[in-house]
Amino acid sequence: MIFRRAAWTALIGFVLTAAFVIGSAELGAQTVPSRISFQILTGSTGGSYFPLGQLIAGLISHPPGVDRCAAAGTCGPAGLVISARTSDGAVANVLAVNAGQADSGFAQQDVIAAAVAGTDPFRKAGKQDHIRILAQLFSEDVHLLVAAKGTIKTVADLRGKRVSLGADSSGTSVTARAILSAYGIPVRRIKASHNASDVDAQLLQKGEIDAFFFVGGKPVTLVDDLLARGVARLVPIDGAGRARLLKSEPMLSADNIRAGTYRNTGAVATVSVPAYWIVNASVPENVVYGIAKALFSVGNRAALRDNPLSTTIRVSDTTTKLPAPLHPGAAHYFHDAGVLH
Repeated sequence: MIFRRAAWTALIGFVLTAAFVIGSAELGAQTVPSRISFQILTGSTGGSYFPLGQLIAGLISHPPGVDRCAAAGTCGPAGLVISARTSDGAVANVLAVNAGQADSGFAQQDVIAAAVAGTDPFRKAGKQDHIRILAQLFSEDVHLLVAAKGTIKTVADLRGKRVSLGADSSGTSVTARAILSAYGIPVRRIKASHNASDVDAQLLQKGEIDAFFFVGGKPVTLVDDLLARGVARLVPIDGAGRARLLKSEPMLSADNIRAGTYRNTGAVATVSVPAYWIVNASVPENVVYGIAKALFSVGNRAALRDNPLSTTIRVSDTTTKLPAPLHPGAAHYFHDAGVLH
């Protein structure tokens, strides 16, 4: 009898312990979120995309134990860990995101429009049908830098010169070619090279190239350094050539780099193009919704001021003149925010 009572007691204890363990495991599964890895393809370390990607990644990631994420809406979905990765530029970003090789990336409006249409530089690859818009970020200006002691004063003076159009897979290359075409300069009439912006800065300083194009949100640290040290000058993009450019490339806008934006430099006429955050169409709606909500959260405004470009990120800008369809998660957020009807 005593043995039976002890056996029953042990059995009941085992059952209760097992139930507690199973219940705890179920509770843990509910309270400890699984890791959601998410990548942003940016650009070279010398460009505008990479530092902004790093800032956004640190701001929106929501790993366990981050106190600042306790405030509703300041971080993305629980478990989200965003990493900013360098890349060869906007064209490479679009191709990788469309193919599902990366979750997201940054790219210029004109590059995205070309990708969706399947036109140069996407003619061989074809239409990129899996690109969706998460948000518009900031405006990028075209910088045409020339050797300070050289003879280049206008875009027309580039004919016959050693000019870098940016890396082949960059957005800069796309825009630079459009500019040359508008000014009546075939690429074959210049001594063209294709380098990353940091390489171009070194080559210009060494006298191995005469000029290079760079598309980036002002102020660009690399550009400011070259101008401040008297290595380079900015050449305006203006006149009849700019008028033809804007007519043929509706994604571009007339712009002006104000005096004082860069050291030792007055006002310079140019053109600009918006930069967007794109995602693959297959990214879950709730993930994109949470990222968009955190990006535009009032609680993140102060932190975003750490990068001058991020201060121009506005929730109302993303819903107009879109170069590709909105991701459903982004559309859901913009609807809830009252800017999409």
